[in-house]
Amino acid sequence: MSHNGTASGVTAYDQRTEQNRFLRMLPASSYFRMRPYLESVPLPRKHVVWKVDEPVDTVFFPRRCVLSLLVTLKHRAPVEAATVGNEGMLGMSTALGADRSPMLVVAQIPGETLRMCAALFRDLIEDDQALRDLTLRYSHALLDQTAQSVACNRRHTTVQRCARWLLMTHDRVCEDEFTLTHQFLALMLGVRRASVTVAIGQLQKASLIRCVYGRIAIQDRRGLEQAACECYEAVERRFRRLFDGGEPAPPFATASA
Repeated sequence: MSHNGTASGVTAYDQRTEQNRFLRMLPASSYFRMRPYLESVPLPRKHVVWKVDEPVDTVFFPRRCVLSLLVTLKHRAPVEAATVGNEGMLGMSTALGADRSPMLVVAQIPGETLRMCAALFRDLIEDDQALRDLTLRYSHALLDQTAQSVACNRRHTTVQRCARWLLMTHDRVCEDEFTLTHQFLALMLGVRRASVTVAIGQLQKASLIRCVYGRIAIQDRRGLEQAACECYEAVERRFRRLFDGGEPAPPFATASA
């Protein structure tokens, strides 16, 4: 395989401080091969990354942004199937032979992501067993998350689902405060805005979060975990297991920590 670009200037220190956990978990040799082709780009809130059936010509490795994978319906609002943040990547379907997106992908939380050409990523996977294995394990984890969301949407209350969604977002942005409107959260959960307002009000009354002017601040991380349904812990446990006991999710400096 021959491509332009070199790994000059890339050191092990770069990988240790890499904000994307997928890239950080790669062997150094795999990371060095990828790093010259990774371009940093900012994604604004509500930016449409892919439309349904759009060609997948780029893969993404979020650092600070969070991407929402939405299933679209003809006569109803779309419903979120999964989220991708700094724990993983978007576009692993290219490793499975797919060339088009089955879902609408939108930036739910703005921020930085790394991106690279999908064709180049496929070439690297063919030559790199470690990269291929990690990509397939992450694909399995994302499928698990999607399956859990189906059960969650059917069986759990809006308050529980709201707490779960806030925890997942908190994990991915690594900050205690982030931009989020009631309207956008209602879209992500597939419920009416009024239902989200009630749920947010309950969580805020319990001093678990603070919501002001379209921003959410996590005040009591442990309390929010107790308010969430079992699905949050189930998905996180599977992520840890599928990555062979890899590094745990990073701790958070919340008010209650």
